[in-house]
Amino acid sequence: MPVEKARAVVIRAVPFGETSAVVTLHTREFGKLRALAKGAWRPKSAFDGALDLLSVCQVLVLRKSGGGLDLVTEACLERRFRVATCLAAVYGGLYVAELLDALTADADPQPELFDAADATLARLSGHRGPAAAVWPRVVGFELSALHAAGQAPALVRCAECGAEPPPAPRMSFGMLDGGLLCAACRRGRRAVVSVSAGALAALRTLAPARRRADAPDPDPALEGEVRAVMNTLLAHVLGRRSRLGSRLVHPPARPRRTESPPAP
Repeated sequence: MPVEKARAVVIRAVPFGETSAVVTLHTREFGKLRALAKGAWRPKSAFDGALDLLSVCQVLVLRKSGGGLDLVTEACLERRFRVATCLAAVYGGLYVAELLDALTADADPQPELFDAADATLARLSGHRGPAAAVWPRVVGFELSALHAAGQAPALVRCAECGAEPPPAPRMSFGMLDGGLLCAACRRGRRAVVSVSAGALAALRTLAPARRRADAPDPDPALEGEVRAVMNTLLAHVLGRRSRLGSRLVHPPARPRRTESPPAP
């Protein structure tokens, strides 16, 4: 089969033998691929560090049709993920890789999601500023990943009936329903949290359909609430708690739960 060229983000690398590696790549052209890179960690390897975790690189891949591992024959480093002074930025980069792996299927190209991951990793790499600048980048990517997976939360209209709830200081947000709930649809629902108007506005601002390059970041005071909402929402989508999501906010916060009204 012919060797094909792709632009890739390295989202996982596992040793195979003494010098080779099995790598998981999220490519712009072919989606997620699992491939063998022979001699990837050999001294003076031709890969030259291009397959390090979170690196962005150009790869040549020999695609296999029988369900086995593909073969990376060459990789050229485009951008390495730099660790600087902000631990939150490092966690954010690892979290991007975790979501790319968990929310995508093999060989399912999603160029817009790749571009979102590429841009997010570029902004997190080498970050030396405050940790408060990290969470808007991460939340923006989470919303992009959920949109690509067909799980984007309803942030403007009721997730159940489609009506636009009237503005209120706090709004009901159904984790199992996938977004806002109006007062009528809220009754009897489980896994519903109360979200402040400020946190909801921040989520709307960071959503990929509304995000502007020149838009200011949301109020840092909203970080805990927004992070708690996203952690809970992603846990329902993934069916488990993320290993890294809980480390992305200090101090940890939990969204306020609302009690179901008594049955008539």
